[in-house]
Amino acid sequence: MWFFSDEQKMLQDTVRQFAHDELAPKIEKLDHEEGFNRESFLKMGELGLLGITVSEEDGGAGLGAVEATIAMEEMGAVDASTTLSYLAHAILCVNQIGANGSAEQKKKFLPDLISGKKMGGMGMSEPGAGSDMLSMTTKAAKSGDGYVLTGTKTWITNGPNGDTFYVYAKTGETKKDVSTFIIERGMAGFSTGKKFSKMGMRASPTGELVFDGIKIPASLRVGDEGGSVKRMMQNLDLERVTISGISLGIARGAIDVATQYAKDRKQFGKPIGSFQMIQERLTEASAWYEACRHITYNTAKMIDLGLLVGKEASVLSAKAKLQAAQMATQVALDAIQILGGYGYTREFPVERMMRDAKLMEIGAGTNEVMRMIIARQMLGEIAAL
Repeated sequence: MWFFSDEQKMLQDTVRQFAHDELAPKIEKLDHEEGFNRESFLKMGELGLLGITVSEEDGGAGLGAVEATIAMEEMGAVDASTTLSYLAHAILCVNQIGANGSAEQKKKFLPDLISGKKMGGMGMSEPGAGSDMLSMTTKAAKSGDGYVLTGTKTWITNGPNGDTFYVYAKTGETKKDVSTFIIERGMAGFSTGKKFSKMGMRASPTGELVFDGIKIPASLRVGDEGGSVKRMMQNLDLERVTISGISLGIARGAIDVATQYAKDRKQFGKPIGSFQMIQERLTEASAWYEACRHITYNTAKMIDLGLLVGKEASVLSAKAKLQAAQMATQVALDAIQILGGYGYTREFPVERMMRDAKLMEIGAGTNEVMRMIIARQMLGEIAAL
Protein backbone atom coordinates (compact mmCIF):
# COMPACT_ATOMS: atom_id res chain seq x y z
CA MET A 1 0.00 0.00 0.00
CA TRP A 2 1.14 3.53 -0.72
CA PHE A 3 1.14 4.54 2.95
CA PHE A 4 3.20 1.61 4.30
CA SER A 5 6.15 2.89 6.31
CA ASP A 6 9.63 1.40 6.02
CA GLU A 7 8.97 -0.51 9.25
CA GLN A 8 5.71 -1.92 7.88
CA LYS A 9 7.44 -2.98 4.66
CA MET A 10 10.13 -4.67 6.73
CA LEU A 11 7.44 -6.52 8.71
CA GLN A 12 5.82 -7.56 5.44
CA ASP A 13 9.11 -8.98 4.13
CA THR A 14 9.87 -10.74 7.41
CA VAL A 15 6.47 -12.41 7.69
CA ARG A 16 6.47 -13.34 4.00
CA GLN A 17 9.82 -15.10 4.43
CA PHE A 18 8.60 -16.79 7.62
CA ALA A 19 5.49 -18.04 5.83
CA HIS A 20 7.58 -19.36 2.92
CA ASP A 21 10.11 -21.11 5.17
CA GLU A 22 7.98 -22.29 8.08
CA LEU A 23 4.36 -22.61 6.99
CA ALA A 24 4.38 -23.55 3.31
CA PRO A 25 6.35 -26.83 3.64
CA LYS A 26 3.98 -28.24 6.27
CA ILE A 27 0.49 -27.16 5.33
CA GLU A 28 -0.47 -29.88 2.84
CA LYS A 29 0.29 -32.68 5.33
CA LEU A 30 -1.39 -30.82 8.19
CA ASP A 31 -4.46 -30.10 6.07
CA HIS A 32 -4.74 -33.78 5.15
CA GLU A 33 -4.28 -34.99 8.74
CA GLU A 34 -6.20 -32.15 10.43
CA GLY A 35 -3.13 -31.39 12.53
CA PHE A 36 -1.73 -28.17 13.92
CA ASN A 37 1.59 -26.39 13.35
CA ARG A 38 2.57 -25.89 17.00
CA GLU A 39 6.29 -25.51 16.25
CA SER A 40 5.77 -22.62 13.87
CA PHE A 41 3.32 -21.04 16.29
CA LEU A 42 6.10 -20.87 18.89
CA LYS A 43 8.34 -19.22 16.31
CA MET A 44 5.67 -16.55 15.79
CA GLY A 45 6.22 -15.73 19.45
CA GLU A 46 9.94 -15.32 18.85
CA LEU A 47 9.15 -12.88 16.02
CA GLY A 48 6.87 -10.83 18.27
CA LEU A 49 3.76 -11.62 16.23
CA LEU A 50 1.65 -13.17 18.98
CA GLY A 51 1.35 -9.90 20.88
CA ILE A 52 1.41 -7.70 17.82
CA THR A 53 -1.21 -5.19 19.06
CA VAL A 54 -0.30 -5.28 22.76
CA SER A 55 1.58 -2.29 24.14
CA GLU A 56 5.33 -2.55 24.59
CA GLU A 57 5.04 -1.90 28.32
CA ASP A 58 2.86 -5.03 28.54
CA GLY A 59 5.36 -7.10 26.58
CA GLY A 60 3.88 -6.77 23.09
CA ALA A 61 5.05 -5.23 19.84
CA GLY A 62 2.92 -2.09 20.24
CA LEU A 63 1.68 -2.17 16.65
CA GLY A 64 -1.77 -1.62 15.15
CA ALA A 65 -4.46 -2.92 12.84
CA VAL A 66 -2.38 -2.26 9.71
CA GLU A 67 0.51 -4.40 10.93
CA ALA A 68 -1.82 -7.15 12.15
CA THR A 69 -3.51 -7.22 8.73
CA ILE A 70 -0.13 -7.38 7.00
CA ALA A 71 0.74 -10.44 9.08
CA MET A 72 -2.62 -12.06 8.23
CA GLU A 73 -2.21 -11.50 4.49
CA GLU A 74 1.37 -12.72 4.30
CA MET A 75 0.74 -15.92 6.25
CA GLY A 76 -2.70 -16.42 4.71
CA ALA A 77 -1.17 -16.50 1.24
CA VAL A 78 0.38 -19.90 1.96
CA ASP A 79 -1.42 -21.31 5.03
CA ALA A 80 -4.80 -19.84 5.92
CA SER A 81 -5.45 -22.48 8.59
CA THR A 82 -2.53 -21.62 10.85
CA THR A 83 -3.25 -17.96 10.19
CA LEU A 84 -6.82 -18.39 11.43
CA SER A 85 -5.51 -19.92 14.65
CA TYR A 86 -3.08 -17.02 14.87
CA LEU A 87 -5.96 -14.54 14.56
CA ALA A 88 -7.98 -16.28 17.29
CA HIS A 89 -4.95 -16.16 19.57
CA ALA A 90 -3.53 -12.70 18.81
CA ILE A 91 -6.70 -10.70 18.10
CA LEU A 92 -9.53 -12.47 19.91
CA CYS A 93 -7.65 -13.35 23.08
CA VAL A 94 -4.29 -11.57 23.54
CA ASN A 95 -5.44 -8.21 22.15
CA GLN A 96 -8.53 -8.31 24.34
CA ILE A 97 -6.58 -8.95 27.52
CA GLY A 98 -4.05 -6.29 26.54
CA ALA A 99 -6.75 -3.72 25.81
CA ASN A 100 -9.23 -4.49 28.57
CA GLY A 101 -7.48 -6.49 31.29
CA SER A 102 -6.36 -5.19 34.65
CA ALA A 103 -2.67 -4.77 35.46
CA GLU A 104 -2.79 -8.01 37.44
CA GLN A 105 -4.50 -9.91 34.61
CA LYS A 106 -1.98 -8.68 32.07
CA LYS A 107 0.93 -9.66 34.29
CA LYS A 108 -0.53 -13.12 34.89
CA PHE A 109 -1.64 -14.10 31.41
CA LEU A 110 0.18 -12.11 28.74
CA PRO A 111 3.77 -13.38 29.10
CA ASP A 112 2.92 -17.01 28.30
CA LEU A 113 0.46 -16.01 25.56
CA ILE A 114 2.84 -13.57 23.86
CA SER A 115 5.69 -16.08 23.93
CA GLY A 116 3.51 -18.84 22.52
CA LYS A 117 4.00 -21.06 25.55
CA LYS A 118 0.23 -21.03 25.90
CA MET A 119 -2.43 -20.78 23.20
CA GLY A 120 -5.45 -18.53 23.44
CA GLY A 121 -8.94 -18.36 22.02
CA MET A 122 -12.28 -16.65 22.54
CA GLY A 123 -15.63 -18.06 23.61
CA MET A 124 -18.53 -16.19 22.02
CA SER A 125 -20.58 -18.37 19.63
CA GLU A 126 -23.01 -20.92 21.05
CA PRO A 127 -25.10 -23.75 19.56
CA GLY A 128 -28.14 -21.43 19.51
CA ALA A 129 -26.43 -18.05 19.28
CA GLY A 130 -24.11 -17.56 16.33
CA SER A 131 -24.92 -14.45 14.35
CA ASP A 132 -27.27 -13.30 17.13
CA MET A 133 -24.47 -13.26 19.69
CA LEU A 134 -26.41 -11.29 22.32
CA SER A 135 -28.85 -14.19 22.61
CA MET A 136 -26.15 -16.26 24.32
CA THR A 137 -27.35 -18.45 27.18
CA THR A 138 -24.04 -19.15 28.93
CA LYS A 139 -24.43 -17.62 32.39
CA ALA A 140 -22.13 -16.50 35.15
CA ALA A 141 -24.18 -16.42 38.35
CA LYS A 142 -22.93 -14.51 41.40
CA SER A 143 -21.74 -16.82 44.16
CA GLY A 144 -20.07 -15.36 47.23
CA ASP A 145 -17.18 -13.20 46.07
CA GLY A 146 -17.10 -14.84 42.64
CA TYR A 147 -19.21 -16.51 39.95
CA VAL A 148 -20.36 -19.91 38.77
CA LEU A 149 -20.11 -20.33 34.98
CA THR A 150 -22.46 -22.68 33.14
CA GLY A 151 -23.02 -23.17 29.42
CA THR A 152 -21.45 -24.25 26.14
CA LYS A 153 -19.55 -22.37 23.46
CA THR A 154 -19.12 -23.81 19.97
CA TRP A 155 -17.20 -23.18 16.76
CA ILE A 156 -14.26 -22.11 18.91
CA THR A 157 -11.02 -21.75 16.97
CA ASN A 158 -8.22 -23.26 19.08
CA GLY A 159 -10.86 -24.84 21.32
CA PRO A 160 -9.36 -28.35 21.25
CA ASN A 161 -5.76 -27.23 21.87
CA GLY A 162 -6.04 -23.86 23.60
CA ASP A 163 -5.02 -23.04 27.15
CA THR A 164 -6.52 -19.62 27.89
CA PHE A 165 -9.92 -18.38 26.72
CA TYR A 166 -11.57 -14.95 26.77
CA VAL A 167 -15.18 -15.93 27.44
CA TYR A 168 -18.42 -13.93 27.27
CA ALA A 169 -21.34 -14.81 29.55
CA LYS A 170 -24.63 -13.33 30.71
CA THR A 171 -24.59 -11.81 34.19
CA GLY A 172 -28.07 -10.29 34.08
CA GLU A 173 -31.51 -10.60 32.52
CA THR A 174 -31.22 -8.32 29.50
CA LYS A 175 -29.33 -8.95 26.26
CA LYS A 176 -26.75 -6.33 27.13
CA ASP A 177 -25.93 -7.77 30.57
CA VAL A 178 -22.79 -9.44 29.26
CA SER A 179 -19.53 -9.84 31.16
CA THR A 180 -16.15 -11.29 30.25
CA PHE A 181 -14.05 -13.87 32.09
CA ILE A 182 -10.63 -15.40 31.55
CA ILE A 183 -10.90 -19.18 31.73
CA GLU A 184 -7.94 -21.57 31.82
CA ARG A 185 -7.69 -25.20 30.87
CA GLY A 186 -7.54 -27.31 34.02
CA MET A 187 -10.21 -25.41 35.95
CA ALA A 188 -12.64 -27.77 37.68
CA GLY A 189 -15.79 -28.05 35.57
CA PHE A 190 -14.12 -26.92 32.32
CA SER A 191 -13.79 -29.37 29.45
CA THR A 192 -13.55 -29.27 25.69
CA GLY A 193 -16.15 -31.06 23.61
CA LYS A 194 -15.77 -32.69 20.24
CA LYS A 195 -13.30 -31.45 17.66
CA PHE A 196 -15.06 -30.65 14.39
CA SER A 197 -13.93 -32.18 11.11
CA LYS A 198 -14.28 -29.37 8.58
CA MET A 199 -14.36 -28.80 4.84
CA GLY A 200 -11.62 -26.18 5.05
CA MET A 201 -9.27 -24.61 7.59
CA ARG A 202 -8.50 -28.20 8.52
CA ALA A 203 -5.17 -27.36 10.16
CA SER A 204 -6.90 -24.94 12.55
CA PRO A 205 -8.54 -27.01 15.32
CA THR A 206 -12.15 -26.05 16.05
CA GLY A 207 -14.34 -27.38 18.84
CA GLU A 208 -16.58 -26.81 21.84
CA LEU A 209 -15.96 -25.35 25.29
CA VAL A 210 -18.12 -26.82 28.05
CA PHE A 211 -18.57 -25.01 31.37
CA ASP A 212 -20.15 -27.23 34.02
CA GLY A 213 -20.44 -25.02 37.07
CA ILE A 214 -16.93 -23.56 37.00
CA LYS A 215 -16.20 -21.50 40.11
CA ILE A 216 -14.54 -18.28 38.99
CA PRO A 217 -13.01 -15.71 41.34
CA ALA A 218 -13.97 -12.10 40.67
CA SER A 219 -10.31 -11.43 39.84
CA LEU A 220 -10.84 -13.26 36.51
CA ARG A 221 -13.68 -10.98 35.41
CA VAL A 222 -12.42 -8.47 32.84
CA GLY A 223 -13.77 -4.97 33.40
CA ASP A 224 -17.07 -4.09 35.03
CA GLU A 225 -19.86 -6.58 35.41
CA GLY A 226 -22.31 -6.22 32.52
CA GLY A 227 -20.00 -3.85 30.66
CA SER A 228 -18.63 -6.05 27.88
CA VAL A 229 -20.93 -5.37 24.91
CA LYS A 230 -19.16 -2.21 23.74
CA ARG A 231 -15.74 -3.85 24.00
CA MET A 232 -17.08 -6.91 22.21
CA MET A 233 -18.26 -4.81 19.28
CA GLN A 234 -14.98 -2.90 19.08
CA ASN A 235 -13.00 -6.10 18.89
CA LEU A 236 -15.37 -7.51 16.27
CA ASP A 237 -14.52 -4.51 14.06
CA LEU A 238 -10.81 -5.24 14.47
CA GLU A 239 -11.38 -8.93 13.85
CA ARG A 240 -13.30 -8.24 10.64
CA VAL A 241 -10.56 -6.01 9.25
CA THR A 242 -7.74 -8.36 10.12
CA ILE A 243 -9.56 -11.49 8.96
CA SER A 244 -10.03 -9.69 5.64
CA GLY A 245 -6.26 -9.87 5.45
CA ILE A 246 -6.51 -13.66 5.39
CA SER A 247 -8.95 -13.41 2.47
CA LEU A 248 -6.47 -11.15 0.67
CA GLY A 249 -3.71 -13.67 1.26
CA ILE A 250 -5.75 -16.59 -0.04
CA ALA A 251 -6.67 -14.64 -3.17
CA ARG A 252 -3.11 -13.50 -3.82
CA GLY A 253 -1.83 -17.03 -3.42
CA ALA A 254 -4.43 -18.38 -5.84
CA ILE A 255 -3.69 -15.65 -8.39
CA ASP A 256 0.04 -16.40 -8.21
CA VAL A 257 -0.50 -20.12 -8.81
CA ALA A 258 -2.98 -19.56 -11.65
CA THR A 259 -0.80 -16.94 -13.35
CA GLN A 260 2.27 -19.17 -13.34
CA TYR A 261 0.21 -22.10 -14.60
CA ALA A 262 -1.18 -19.96 -17.42
CA LYS A 263 2.40 -19.19 -18.49
CA ASP A 264 3.62 -22.79 -18.30
CA ARG A 265 0.64 -24.83 -19.54
CA LYS A 266 0.40 -25.21 -23.31
CA GLN A 267 -2.63 -26.20 -25.33
CA PHE A 268 -3.07 -26.03 -29.11
CA GLY A 269 0.60 -25.17 -29.42
CA LYS A 270 0.71 -22.08 -27.18
CA PRO A 271 0.49 -21.08 -23.48
CA ILE A 272 -3.08 -20.95 -22.21
CA GLY A 273 -2.30 -17.46 -20.92
CA SER A 274 -2.61 -16.30 -24.54
CA PHE A 275 -6.31 -17.23 -24.55
CA GLN A 276 -8.60 -14.28 -23.87
CA MET A 277 -10.91 -16.24 -21.57
CA ILE A 278 -7.96 -17.10 -19.32
CA GLN A 279 -6.81 -13.48 -19.43
CA GLU A 280 -10.28 -12.33 -18.42
CA ARG A 281 -10.34 -14.53 -15.31
CA LEU A 282 -6.86 -13.50 -14.26
CA THR A 283 -7.34 -9.78 -14.81
CA GLU A 284 -10.73 -9.68 -13.07
CA ALA A 285 -9.22 -11.56 -10.13
CA SER A 286 -6.28 -9.16 -9.92
CA ALA A 287 -8.47 -6.05 -10.12
CA TRP A 288 -10.93 -7.32 -7.50
CA TYR A 289 -8.06 -8.27 -5.20
CA GLU A 290 -6.57 -4.77 -5.47
CA ALA A 291 -9.92 -3.14 -4.76
CA CYS A 292 -10.42 -5.26 -1.66
CA ARG A 293 -6.84 -4.64 -0.56
CA HIS A 294 -7.44 -0.89 -0.65
CA ILE A 295 -10.66 -0.92 1.37
CA THR A 296 -9.15 -3.34 3.90
CA TYR A 297 -5.91 -1.47 4.55
CA ASN A 298 -7.55 1.95 4.41
CA THR A 299 -10.02 0.79 7.04
CA ALA A 300 -7.19 -0.57 9.19
CA LYS A 301 -5.26 2.69 8.81
CA MET A 302 -8.25 4.82 9.81
CA ILE A 303 -8.83 2.63 12.87
CA ASP A 304 -5.20 3.13 13.89
CA LEU A 305 -5.50 6.89 13.42
CA GLY A 306 -8.70 7.03 15.47
CA LEU A 307 -10.69 8.27 12.47
CA LEU A 308 -13.14 5.38 12.65
CA VAL A 309 -15.13 4.73 15.82
CA GLY A 310 -18.51 3.31 16.72
CA LYS A 311 -20.95 2.65 13.89
CA GLU A 312 -18.60 4.08 11.26
CA ALA A 313 -15.96 1.52 12.17
CA SER A 314 -18.54 -1.27 12.18
CA VAL A 315 -19.87 -0.37 8.74
CA LEU A 316 -16.55 0.04 6.98
CA SER A 317 -15.06 -3.10 8.53
CA ALA A 318 -18.20 -4.96 7.45
CA LYS A 319 -17.79 -3.69 3.87
CA ALA A 320 -14.14 -4.76 3.84
CA LYS A 321 -14.92 -8.22 5.15
CA LEU A 322 -17.93 -8.75 2.89
CA GLN A 323 -16.07 -7.92 -0.30
CA ALA A 324 -12.76 -9.57 0.61
CA ALA A 325 -14.47 -12.81 1.61
CA GLN A 326 -16.57 -13.04 -1.54
CA MET A 327 -13.57 -12.10 -3.65
CA ALA A 328 -11.31 -14.79 -2.16
CA THR A 329 -13.83 -17.57 -2.75
CA GLN A 330 -14.48 -16.57 -6.35
CA VAL A 331 -10.80 -16.02 -7.15
CA ALA A 332 -9.94 -19.47 -5.76
CA LEU A 333 -12.76 -21.03 -7.80
CA ASP A 334 -11.50 -19.29 -10.95
CA ALA A 335 -7.98 -20.50 -10.23
CA ILE A 336 -9.29 -24.07 -10.08
CA GLN A 337 -11.01 -23.53 -13.42
CA ILE A 338 -7.83 -22.19 -15.01
CA LEU A 339 -5.89 -25.24 -13.81
CA GLY A 340 -8.66 -27.56 -14.97
CA GLY A 341 -8.29 -31.13 -13.75
CA TYR A 342 -5.05 -30.31 -11.94
CA GLY A 343 -6.85 -27.59 -9.99
CA TYR A 344 -9.28 -30.18 -8.70
CA THR A 345 -6.50 -32.35 -7.30
CA ARG A 346 -4.17 -31.96 -4.32
CA GLU A 347 -1.19 -31.61 -6.64
CA PHE A 348 -1.81 -27.86 -6.57
CA PRO A 349 -2.90 -25.78 -3.56
CA VAL A 350 -5.83 -23.97 -5.16
CA GLU A 351 -8.42 -26.57 -4.11
CA ARG A 352 -7.30 -26.10 -0.49
CA MET A 353 -7.40 -22.34 -0.92
CA MET A 354 -10.98 -22.54 -2.15
CA ARG A 355 -12.02 -24.70 0.83
CA ASP A 356 -10.32 -22.31 3.24
CA ALA A 357 -11.74 -19.20 1.57
CA LYS A 358 -15.34 -20.32 2.10
CA LEU A 359 -14.96 -20.02 5.87
CA MET A 360 -14.24 -16.31 5.42
CA GLU A 361 -17.86 -15.89 4.26
CA ILE A 362 -19.11 -17.45 7.51
CA GLY A 363 -16.71 -16.78 10.40
CA ALA A 364 -16.49 -13.42 12.20
CA GLY A 365 -19.99 -12.64 10.91
CA THR A 366 -21.61 -14.16 7.84
CA ASN A 367 -21.98 -12.32 4.55
CA GLU A 368 -25.63 -11.87 5.43
CA VAL A 369 -24.83 -10.22 8.76
CA MET A 370 -22.33 -7.91 7.04
CA ARG A 371 -25.05 -6.85 4.60
CA MET A 372 -27.43 -6.25 7.50
CA ILE A 373 -24.93 -3.95 9.21
CA ILE A 374 -24.38 -2.00 6.01
CA ALA A 375 -28.11 -1.80 5.21
CA ARG A 376 -28.94 -0.41 8.63
CA GLN A 377 -26.45 2.39 8.11
CA MET A 378 -27.84 3.15 4.66
CA LEU A 379 -31.56 2.81 5.36
CA GLY A 380 -31.87 3.53 9.07
CA GLU A 381 -35.07 2.36 10.74
CA ILE A 382 -36.50 1.07 7.47
CA ALA A 383 -33.94 -1.76 7.44
CA ALA A 384 -35.17 -3.00 10.83
CA LEU A 385 -38.87 -3.20 9.90
